[in-house]
Amino acid sequence: MSISPPATTKPRTTKTAASTLRGLGGRRLDRYPERGARYWYLGIVVLVTIVLYYQLYIQYAVSTAIISQYHMSFLYFVYISVAANAVGAFSSLVAGLADRWGRANIVVYGLLAVGLLTTFALPNAPGKVSYLLLYAAIAVIEGMILVATPALIRDFSPQLGRASAMGYWTMGPIMGSLVVTAVTSRTYGGSTSWQDEIRFAGISGLVLFVVALFGLRELAPALRDQIMVSVRDRALVEARAKGIDTEAALHGQWRQMMRLDVIGSAVAIALYLLLYYAAVGNFVLYFATAFGYDTQRANALLNWYWGANALTLVLAGLLSDRLRVRKPFMLLGGLGSIAFTLVFTLRATEAHTGYYTFAFIVAGIGVTSGIAYSPWMASFTETVERHNPAATATGLAIWGWIVRITVALSAAFVPLVVNTVTPLIEHGPAVEQASVRAAPALAVTEAHPKIFAELDAYAPGKVPPALLARAVKEVGAKDLATVQKAAPELKVLKEHGAEVQKASADNPHKWQTWWWVCLGGQVLFLPFVFVMTGRWRPRDARRDLQAHEEAVARQVAELQQSAQEGRTA
Repeated sequence: MSISPPATTKPRTTKTAASTLRGLGGRRLDRYPERGARYWYLGIVVLVTIVLYYQLYIQYAVSTAIISQYHMSFLYFVYISVAANAVGAFSSLVAGLADRWGRANIVVYGLLAVGLLTTFALPNAPGKVSYLLLYAAIAVIEGMILVATPALIRDFSPQLGRASAMGYWTMGPIMGSLVVTAVTSRTYGGSTSWQDEIRFAGISGLVLFVVALFGLRELAPALRDQIMVSVRDRALVEARAKGIDTEAALHGQWRQMMRLDVIGSAVAIALYLLLYYAAVGNFVLYFATAFGYDTQRANALLNWYWGANALTLVLAGLLSDRLRVRKPFMLLGGLGSIAFTLVFTLRATEAHTGYYTFAFIVAGIGVTSGIAYSPWMASFTETVERHNPAATATGLAIWGWIVRITVALSAAFVPLVVNTVTPLIEHGPAVEQASVRAAPALAVTEAHPKIFAELDAYAPGKVPPALLARAVKEVGAKDLATVQKAAPELKVLKEHGAEVQKASADNPHKWQTWWWVCLGGQVLFLPFVFVMTGRWRPRDARRDLQAHEEAVARQVAELQQSAQEGRTA
């Protein structure tokens, strides 16, 4: 036996039909890819994540038009997200079978399905129920891809480059949000409808599907079912792969993941991200209802968060890989997030807080959460590997299920905790408009409260002539006509004015309650940092790496010696 130099792929066949077939179905690599090919595969996976979140988040950018088109209530629209995340959670568990089906096929054909649904089905939904069902179908596929994509990132990134690779992957939702903002701000309005915006997202997914169809590969199970600390392990990993029973390696994979460091850590990160979920779904709404920001100003503020978070995810990952430790970053980022979120929470009821004060706070939250998250993703996959590297997709399926269930529950509870949002969204604009238009009429009614109280006791057209004559005498014909003309606006104010006024006064305090819940989730994250795998001190990590490399060198030498003896026997 000899260990030959690793190749990127198997030699290409000269037959065009066979090459095409291989591109469509034969995605497995029997050799660990060279650096350029590996970066190509990682790049495709990152782009898939960005485009997928673009397709998922685009509906929030055009939500008011969708609500109006289908005559939805605000709560109905909220529960579309709840339902989608709930079904997505269970599809994440199904994707735990990705170790058997193939991660790349889930990504490639999942892209096709989401692209078709987003381009052709969702924009043409005939009613709100069909819209909900179609969006839930998209979420089912997204839940599976959510497991397959980080599994591919893990496969193509040895542990010494894992945090930076996960940092790029984690930019998916952040960059997806930025793409939504960039596209809609330049195209939405005028002749472009909300349906067109959703189609744009769908078409981008179909284009990327073509790229992934021919360009994405995955490691053969025998290669990916091993722990690879650095690219220097490649020769040993490839040699070992010939003797691995991949079916046996998957035996008991679910039971092996039922551990505190796997399940507890997944719950901890899901709770830690409660504020992030709120940022995606509710920050624009929060700043609009509590501080009077228009949509453009609120989105501009949110970009401080996205930009700071995206940059820090990558930088923290690079530094974590360089120092070879994860836990200090998770602890530092967690503590920093708690500090900035505390300030953010306390500012919730201070109406005078300036735009740039909030920009600094949300940027601080973005920076500190980025410091924590990409090292956490690397550490989580390494924790799973410690139990069974063949069960990577299983561990990520459990993580995906827990995250999606938490997102669904948080989306469901926000309108229950912040119960002021519904009246402000559904009736606030109408009440505000009516208040402006009916201002002269209100001045008249406030000047003559007694006579108008008597008039209100009768339906329009049923006022006794004597009472009407007395009203004309006391109020004046002109002022009475002003009040009668503003009757529709006065009716809106009578039915919803008090409710909206109370909701407006209570709204900041209700939001503050939810921010306290998010802060509590961040606090609960901290203890689980200590149960995950990895060192605290860089010098200890360097010592481990040195011992590992020495062990690898010995094993490679033994394999080479065995191969030499086999040839001379």
